Formats: sequence, C-alpha cells, structure tokens
Amino acid sequence: MHERNGLAIIGGSLLGAIALLAGLPPGARAHGVSVQSRTTNAVEIQAVYDSGKPMENAQVQVYAPDDPSTPYFVGQTDNRGRFVFAPDQAGDWEISVRQAGHGKIVVIPVESGGAIAETFTNDAGLTPLQRGVMAGAVTWGCVGTALYFRRGKV
Repeated sequence: MHERNGLAIIGGSLLGAIALLAGLPPGARAHGVSVQSRTTNAVEIQAVYDSGKPMENAQVQVYAPDDPSTPYFVGQTDNRGRFVFAPDQAGDWEISVRQAGHGKIVVIPVESGGAIAETFTNDAGLTPLQRGVMAGAVTWGCVGTALYFRRGKV
C-alpha cells in the first residue's frame, strides 16, 4: 500500500483506492444493475405472543372481501413476526395468523383505491398479566380507601 497526497493507493491502482473508499473489497468491479419500483398501498401486520416474542414463521392466510372462504394470499411471517400484502379492492380483509395452536384473526378495513381505512388495533395492547395487575391495583385502592375512612378515631 502506498500513500500519495494523503490518498491510499492499493497496488498502485487508483481504482483500488476508490473501491476501498466505497467499502468494496479490492478487485471488486461494478456490474450493471436495474432497480424498478412501484408505489402500492400495502398492509403490514406484526404478530407477537402475549410475552412480546414475535411469532416467527407463523402461517398467514389473507381472505379478500369478495371471497371469505378461499385464501387470497398465503404465506409466513418473517423472523420479527411481520407479513406484508397489498389489497387490490375495497372492503374488509380478514387475516388469520396461526402457529403451534396459537393464533388470531383480524379484520382490516380497506377503502377504495387500496388505502387503509384507519389505523386500528384489536386490543389496547395490554397483556392479560398487565390487565390483571391493573384490576388488582384498582381493587386494592378501593379497599384501602374504604378501610381508611372506616377506621376508628384514636
């Protein structure tokens, strides 16, 4: 490796220096690449267990509004429990996520043109344990308040 005017030259090659600066291994050469894109209104779901652990590789079936008996899309969630699909008609899309006896069915309303009708959630996002702790805290607070006012004067 040589240094010329503050620029490291690998094997006397300016191309090697450019490859190094670009993060490419020395000897890497550019190839023609074509990237195409299109804009869609897609729905992304994320399935997680009550513990917060993602449902990795869970089976997903998506049912279109016009045929709720035949899956329109079939696939699996990724390692973060995510699945993406692009609805092509308005109506209520039904999504079933299942893994090892666990699962859930959700309905996602889609407006005409493929726009998602609303941001929604099927529950408040609380686990059953969190709900139980909240209910216990409210109960304990009510009992404690009642006992405080019921105590005798000393």
